[in-house]
Amino acid sequence: MKTPKKRPEQTGDLVGVRVQKDLGVKIDDWRRHQEDLPGRPEAIRRLVEIGLKAKKQ
Repeated sequence: MKTPKKRPEQTGDLVGVRVQKDLGVKIDDWRRHQEDLPGRPEAIRRLVEIGLKAKKQ
């Protein structure tokens, strides 16, 4: 059974992004290791947040 997709609680600016196939595969590999199996858009949001937090350190 598929997990229902969760939409963010708030809407924001739409940002369209194209990724090369190899990056898409890496994103998919990363998201498959998450407990809730986020969709690609949510996975990309989380990865951006992780990257921004790492930048602060």
